[in-house]
Amino acid sequence: MSNITAGMVKELRERTGSGMMECKKALTETNGDLEAAVELMRKAGLAKADKKSGRTAAEGCICCKASADGKRAAIVEINSETDFVAKGDDFVEFANLVAQTALDSGADTVEALLEARIPGNGATVEETRRAMVAKIGENIAVRRFERLEAPAGLVASYLHGSRIGVLVALDGGDAELGKDIAMHVAASKPACVDESGVDPDVVEKERVIFSAQAEASGKPANVIEKMIEGRIKKFLGEITLVGQPFVKDPDQTVGKLLADKGAKVAHFVRLEVGEGIEKVESNFAEEVMAQVRAS
Repeated sequence: MSNITAGMVKELRERTGSGMMECKKALTETNGDLEAAVELMRKAGLAKADKKSGRTAAEGCICCKASADGKRAAIVEINSETDFVAKGDDFVEFANLVAQTALDSGADTVEALLEARIPGNGATVEETRRAMVAKIGENIAVRRFERLEAPAGLVASYLHGSRIGVLVALDGGDAELGKDIAMHVAASKPACVDESGVDPDVVEKERVIFSAQAEASGKPANVIEKMIEGRIKKFLGEITLVGQPFVKDPDQTVGKLLADKGAKVAHFVRLEVGEGIEKVESNFAEEVMAQVRAS
């Protein structure tokens, strides 16, 4: 329509973050009524967000936020469909808002976090997520989060780029030790803090395997038993935090380092973008052509 000016399109783009052609189409459909166009695009955007919710989102980022006193921290994984979107300013800002909300809201499930209101924003995490999907054009998911507290110590955090994040709840020690332990967890991927956290079924399974290997050696029973116990000890050392060689000084274990500092790790969390998500292989050129044809 002739009454749709460039200025009107510009204003609608600024208010919605949508493309020029989408804005022009919305203004045409509403006969130049700016407010009606905003509402129309909002409804269309939410509909698009719902349609994209089933698409695999295995890229993204890990984000951490800590309280001012260092005794509480939250870590979140936010996913997108492509690494390109995950590096964008809007996505990074959203991830930071969600992490802050996870820290402040007290939500204990992802569902509760999605319904929580972002501090100083007024909108819920879910409302903001759907608006982001409409604006960016990709599925965006708040996949998981955890919050740690250390009333008698501190919670240290470490981010390796934006794809691996770690929180460590430390009793005793200091911020430097906490960061060193968090860096170690990021690099070495321990399964748990110590032997008490290892599933007995896992240990028994390894024992059966080691027993079969040792018995095949033909050695005496007492020697075989020592071989089995030695291999179980080595296995536990490889998967537990306190049993692993410290990455910055492999001559000592993390357990020895903590003992020397008079500190203990109460708990740790390690998140890596996309772990456990089955990625769908796709042909990028075909995707681009499909989008061109659709437009």
